[in-house]
Amino acid sequence: MKLDPDLRFMILEKVGIYSARFGIEEPKILLTTKEVLDMPKEITQGRRTSAYKYLGVSYMQNNLVFINVRKIPDEKTLENTIVHELIHMRFQYLSHGKRFNKLVRQGLAGKTFKPYQKRR
Repeated sequence: MKLDPDLRFMILEKVGIYSARFGIEEPKILLTTKEVLDMPKEITQGRRTSAYKYLGVSYMQNNLVFINVRKIPDEKTLENTIVHELIHMRFQYLSHGKRFNKLVRQGLAGKTFKPYQKRR
């Protein structure tokens, strides 16, 4: 997909809606690899220079999500990626697998979750 102001707005709007449904603080959203590289290294370490390989990356400790719009082919994949990354933010202890995928499907279907308090 090609990033333009309308697409940026739509993504931020969806992130706001899903964040509220999932009971999490709305994360800061990065939409280009340049935005990832412009962040301080300590914030994006671990997946700084490889972020371009993924559809999305969650930097959980900093409440930051990268959505790689250039790699996403269509709106359905975009929505799935947004939900996938926000499920990571909500269920930080959970790895990819059956339970994780079930939560993504439930999120896409409109399920809401109780507010989550991050431990600091």
